[in-house]
Amino acid sequence: MKTETAMSKAAQDNYRNLAASMAKHLSRRGHVPFYAATAAEALEKVLELIPAGASVGIPGSVTIREIGAVEALQERGHKVVQHWDPKATAAEKLEARFEEAQCDVFLVSSNAITKDGVLVNIDGSGNRVAAMCWSRGDRIYVVGMNKVCPDVESALARVRDRVAPPNAQRLSSSGRSVAPDSICRAVLIMEQAPTMPDGKKSYVVLVGEELGY
Repeated sequence: MKTETAMSKAAQDNYRNLAASMAKHLSRRGHVPFYAATAAEALEKVLELIPAGASVGIPGSVTIREIGAVEALQERGHKVVQHWDPKATAAEKLEARFEEAQCDVFLVSSNAITKDGVLVNIDGSGNRVAAMCWSRGDRIYVVGMNKVCPDVESALARVRDRVAPPNAQRLSSSGRSVAPDSICRAVLIMEQAPTMPDGKKSYVVLVGEELGY
């Protein structure tokens, strides 16, 4: 889990006020918004939103792992499906990509989010953005306030210029040769929460800390 860092009261107030404004837009766009001041509070909210015994799909996400969600869910007895499992074979990782979207809950972050509540994401294989649009159960997006952008254009620029390079470096360090443009293949601009099956919900937890890339 990410270690909390000190933040000035002014910065905290700025994040909180911005999140309050964004929550109104997110609600109008069909999401259920929450604000957590810290990563620890975000984890508490995530655990509160996930029913006991629910299976949880977690795609590639630094943010979700920074808040300690994987370990906390496993300790609570949830089945956690994640293709980032270092013990998994290549075949198992591929199968996990499909299974993540079939879980009771899909837990993910977002590469960027606009001040008026549009979620912007770019993916390489497309499994993450596909499940953001269509998955079996509730979807929970955990997004650090460092990812907030004025508009869609600046959000796309943020992903391409600030998110793709460190992601490419991370994948290369794991033994794969990855250029930044090769993980920028599928673009998702979520203007409204997609239609949810059987009354399931789309939750957005804004976090008053810098999380992820």
